[in-house]
Amino acid sequence: MPARLAVGVVSAGRVGTALGQALSRAGHVVTACTAVSDASIARAARRLPDARILPPPDVATTSDLLVLAVPDTELPGLVRGLAACDSVRPGTIVLHTSGAHGIAILEPLTSAGARPLAVHPAMTFIGTDEDTARLPNACFGITAADPLGYAIGQGLVLEVGGEPVAVSEEDRALYHAALAHGANHLVTLVADAVAALRDALRGNELLGQEIVGDDPRGLPERVIAPLLSAALDNVLRHGRGALTGPVARDDAETVARHLAALAETDPRIAESYRTLALRTAQTAGAGAEMFDVLEGGRS
Repeated sequence: MPARLAVGVVSAGRVGTALGQALSRAGHVVTACTAVSDASIARAARRLPDARILPPPDVATTSDLLVLAVPDTELPGLVRGLAACDSVRPGTIVLHTSGAHGIAILEPLTSAGARPLAVHPAMTFIGTDEDTARLPNACFGITAADPLGYAIGQGLVLEVGGEPVAVSEEDRALYHAALAHGANHLVTLVADAVAALRDALRGNELLGQEIVGDDPRGLPERVIAPLLSAALDNVLRHGRGALTGPVARDDAETVARHLAALAETDPRIAESYRTLALRTAQTAGAGAEMFDVLEGGRS
């Protein structure tokens, strides 16, 4: 069995508690964490019941593996603060979970003898127990200073059931941009599509059918869910060859009608459709008439 590590988590947010719980299930011991808000205290009590709630410097002094799971904007200040108070012992593995940063941001602690790791789970976290359950199906982007660091990061990821993926320091921003573009913008895209579909269906319900309201998990979501699931599965298995629809068919007349209908519902959704359709047309090699439709409405 590999050596068990005393793990400290800063902080008890969605990512920190999910990763801490996964490491605990792998046999490591989460000894301490930070938690300030009522929500984070409750989350720590539920997911990390054996961890003491301590200030960040005290969490660091107890840790063989220190997990910094704070928002990107808070990470530089946290690292500087821990370095200033000499709370991280030489040889401590300091792991942050930011996707945008590599290990350069940990330099103040690296200079003090810590071993730096950037280990980012390529997964969305919503603050429920599903977060931990999803980690075994996730890839983790690892950046380390040397082969030993990569081996440590790889071992930790494999222990929680994930798939380790190496990301160089200079490619970290591109890696994170790709994930954000796919996942975050997908949420916006689907939410807009559901909003437009809700307007299209509201008031046209069949006898005995559920009334279309504003709450999620209703009829609009059920209508679009199988289509979205199939489209996502197809593009992941077949790439750009999975593209269908009016832009792929070079049907400029239908696209023009779409834009007009969306503009009546919400001009912002229409503009989002136009932008994505333009990119789709570029990919699909659409004809001049399509580009006239998509670019003609721009000022």
